[in-house]
Amino acid sequence: MSSNSSEADIILNLSLISAQINRYLPIAILLFGTIGNILNCLVLSQKSLRSNPCSWFFLASSISSLITLISGVAVRLLAGWSTDLTNTVPWLCKLRIFVLFVSRTTASWLIMLATVDRWFSSSIDANRRHMSKLKNAQLGALLVVILSSLAYTQVFYCYEANLTNTPLQCYGRTIWCRLLIDFTFATIGVLIPSIIMLSFGMMTILNIRAVAKRRIQPMSISIETQDTTNRQQSCWKKSDQHLIVMLLVQVVLLTLFSLPQVIQNIYANSTMYVVRSQLQIAINNFIFNLFLLLTYVTNGMPFYIYTLAGGSIFRKALYKALKQLAQKI
Repeated sequence: MSSNSSEADIILNLSLISAQINRYLPIAILLFGTIGNILNCLVLSQKSLRSNPCSWFFLASSISSLITLISGVAVRLLAGWSTDLTNTVPWLCKLRIFVLFVSRTTASWLIMLATVDRWFSSSIDANRRHMSKLKNAQLGALLVVILSSLAYTQVFYCYEANLTNTPLQCYGRTIWCRLLIDFTFATIGVLIPSIIMLSFGMMTILNIRAVAKRRIQPMSISIETQDTTNRQQSCWKKSDQHLIVMLLVQVVLLTLFSLPQVIQNIYANSTMYVVRSQLQIAINNFIFNLFLLLTYVTNGMPFYIYTLAGGSIFRKALYKALKQLAQKI
């Protein structure tokens, strides 16, 4: 009897903690994330920065992250305080989930494209450096949005409102739908962009080291190669060095915050028909809610990464943007 009573107490406590997390943690994530992304947009939209392809990717990613926070965190916040219509209205359920997945995936792939752009711009090969231009960045962003939208069209069939015995009322209608969505997001939204980010990030570092090596050995290379190196050194300004630091920090944190939820989702759905006790169900639901909210941290942290790791250039641009905004007000 005491064992059953203790288990019931644990289940009750987990339910209460989960409810409090759903009520208060989204407030912090939404507040800091929204403010950060808006400030990012103000800073990165300045003419001196938005002409840089990497900065342009950061700007577009901040807009995507802002959409993610509104469609994901804001809705969960409302659910913690009042009725969530996306749980009961089918078309709202489908539309919100579609926008959420597309915006999250788009934000990740835009950061991935920024790493590729840094690799291009840091290359000794002039043809590769020529690939780093604003027109290519804008075309790449457009393709990412289109392909991300196509990748999640199954949401309109798979997701349904008013479901029971599921972590959320707006959820995949069948086990195969859930596995399909989870696998799609795990591969396209997290694993593939993270692997490409890390790979090109490492190759960018190798490019920088190669440039530095050429700089300290000027006498052993031809005049033509020396001229190429000098041009490369002039292109690789301090702002570019800060951009790669910002990029690598964001890649690591994106992977750390996103992978746990992906792994938990796949495990939970693949073992859905395994008989579990009420305590196990309560623990799984608690972990699901916590990891789901933590994934949104990645969409709210870019501004703070840029401020801390972006060097004086980003902070000066932030001060300038705030000053201009204050003058307009």
